[in-house]
Amino acid sequence: MGHGRWSTADWRDWAGRNTAGRNREEIFTSRGLLPEYDPARIRIRESRDGPDNAASTPIVLASDVTGSLGEVARILMQDKLGVLVSEILARKPVSDPHIMAMAVGDATCDRAPLQATQFEADIRLAEQMRQLFVEGGGGGNGGESYALPWLFCGTKTATDSFEKRGKRGYLFSFGDEPILPYVTREEAAQFLGIRLERDATAAECLGLAQRSYDVFHVILREGFSATDGGFHKALRTWQPLLGRRLLILDDYRNLAELVVSAIQVAEGVDPDDAASSWANASAAASVRAALAPPSSGFFGTWFR
Repeated sequence: MGHGRWSTADWRDWAGRNTAGRNREEIFTSRGLLPEYDPARIRIRESRDGPDNAASTPIVLASDVTGSLGEVARILMQDKLGVLVSEILARKPVSDPHIMAMAVGDATCDRAPLQATQFEADIRLAEQMRQLFVEGGGGGNGGESYALPWLFCGTKTATDSFEKRGKRGYLFSFGDEPILPYVTREEAAQFLGIRLERDATAAECLGLAQRSYDVFHVILREGFSATDGGFHKALRTWQPLLGRRLLILDDYRNLAELVVSAIQVAEGVDPDDAASSWANASAAASVRAALAPPSSGFFGTWFR
């Protein structure tokens, strides 16, 4: 998939008709998992070059939709998806973005702990995102199933970017909770349609995804991580896995700007230049804080 081309005019028209002035329940009207977004029924998701996108770059956006974090999905659908795509096209840190959206939950208690759209390059992305089931579940088991997108992308996606050009895509996940330490064989079979010989650790799932994606996670200082105690619990599970590719965002309303800037920096732009490029002072400050290293030092190997 990935035909067509993003148009700002199409986005304005679509958002005006479908999301402007609406609350989360009015935007996301699905009340259950639709078969076309069920990973267990998906054989493969493809990002392929075509006449409109000759050098496609796959970008995966996997958002936690448990509890209050469904609000992140609402913000994306009302405004920030347009910012994200149009700014990638304008700044050109990568060529011809093909974006797949994923909704992430908790495999131990949710009906739909993972959903996946197609890779899309035009307004069809927004149409599919709106059809995702924002379950709002989660449980009190100390984390969410953030490793599911890694396992899915490592086993059920195929991209021309990697297969033809040896260039990895980008996989971003967003959430406020610790990552659960493994995906069980039963969860992989039930929710992904994948047969595993044994349970897979989060690190093993990450390794599969990293073969063809540069993987990042953004801890949102909301919900579980709004307090220092919750934040540090989450941090202890994420930092050993991702190191400097773990980003901390103080305001989820600036998530689109951070994703664009992180891709820019991974492609060689100076972090301070990336942050300073945003005219909105709040976005610039949030991005600068998220891109700052843990202590002062050399940026040359940032993300690498």
